[in-house]
Amino acid sequence: MESTNPVRILVTGATGYIGGRLVPRLLANGHAVRCVARNPSRLAGYSWPGVEIVAGDLEEAESVSKALHGIEVAYYLVHSMAAGKAFHRRDRIMALRFGRAAAKAGVRRIVYLGGLGETGKARSKHLGSRQEVGRCLAAAGVPVVEFRAAVIVGSGSASFEMIRHLCERLPVMFAPLGVNTRCQPIGIRSVMEYLVEALDHPHAEGIFEIGGEDILTYRELMLHYARIRGLRRYIVVTPILKLELFSRWVDLLTPIPFNIAHPLMESLQTEVIVRDDRVRSVFNVQPTGYDEAVRLALIRVDRDDVETIWASSLSSLTYDQTDADLLDAHEGMFLDRRRRRVRADPAKLFETICSLGGEEGWPAGNALWQLRGFMDRMVGGVGMRRGRRHPRELRVGDPLDFWRVEALEYPRLLRLRAEMKLPGHAWLQFEVLPGPGGSRVEQTAFFDPGGIFGYLYWYAVLPLHRFVFPGLINALKQRAEAT
Repeated sequence: MESTNPVRILVTGATGYIGGRLVPRLLANGHAVRCVARNPSRLAGYSWPGVEIVAGDLEEAESVSKALHGIEVAYYLVHSMAAGKAFHRRDRIMALRFGRAAAKAGVRRIVYLGGLGETGKARSKHLGSRQEVGRCLAAAGVPVVEFRAAVIVGSGSASFEMIRHLCERLPVMFAPLGVNTRCQPIGIRSVMEYLVEALDHPHAEGIFEIGGEDILTYRELMLHYARIRGLRRYIVVTPILKLELFSRWVDLLTPIPFNIAHPLMESLQTEVIVRDDRVRSVFNVQPTGYDEAVRLALIRVDRDDVETIWASSLSSLTYDQTDADLLDAHEGMFLDRRRRRVRADPAKLFETICSLGGEEGWPAGNALWQLRGFMDRMVGGVGMRRGRRHPRELRVGDPLDFWRVEALEYPRLLRLRAEMKLPGHAWLQFEVLPGPGGSRVEQTAFFDPGGIFGYLYWYAVLPLHRFVFPGLINALKQRAEAT
């Protein structure tokens, strides 16, 4: 439904989990939206007609002033939790700079999504920093609407993915005492409703604590998820297990890396429930319960219809990285990552990558690829028989031997999802980055194991991977340079 009073809006953090979902909702309401991003190409794949995208870094005063020019309302949806131990200092500086620039530009209001927890009692640096950011944004005098939320439950959210992967993979889980701390989770749909409705209350200001219908312990969050999924799970709480060790365990078994998991785990020391419910007297949102939010998230996951994910704003490839080969079990998945510098134009390199498979076959270890396809057919899989629609062109959804094109952002990103029969899920991704004298390419094979058989499968095929994947990226490099 379009607003009768369209507003000129700036959305920061549009490449992130919350911002990427907010923008299309603001557009649907008829508002004029501008997004600021350090790398605007990261937003090229979104279908956001009419959105103005500007290049800018919130750590640079000039970029902030340029982004805020002519803006009426600014959404501040960025944080630096993944930046390491100094994230709180970085967040404070950016928020102070943004608040001052907003006051100078005549911005009427800032809308900010922060963290729930009693002011001054948060034992977590993460929560303390989120609340400090709200104060810094308001320091220059621009009215701030600060929504404070605890666990956000939605397909692709960091909290939901952590719960999902732990419950799916561990029949018995040993957890620290902090899992008995109470929290008040809220569904992502309700968060979106609050953020959008903030525009309908021009005089609203200050802190609004938001939460769902249920107050549960973190242990109960996991057990409720298991019940909804029909899983029998046991959680053993032990004072011996420290938060840092548990964070390492989360890093290994879930998609959430340690530098994000550890600040989240520290939050287990602080009870995060709504204590001031004045939001109900101002806003018309009716939050759902936790179980309903989980069911809605699982529907999205099952349909492969996840709008944004927690890692949307993270990029693994930069031009100054050295050539490297990496075998790891980081971020909940096994991965085989290879990087090379290529003396070829990014477009030429990407065209070479997009010509893989089909009648031309695979440029390295083609016999092994064909053997793997034959083995898949023997157990009722699709094998290599599908080939490809066109010898050089690809579209999202195209079959490519036993892969399917899941993501395609020319000339930057190609991600293939495996459709062979596997004890888990697999992807093969290529990322291209331009640079002096040519390009950089990163080739990553991801494998998300499904239980013990998934782990056994990965280690069984690992010797073949050590031959096939280095050969593949080297062959692509040679072909691109030859053209």
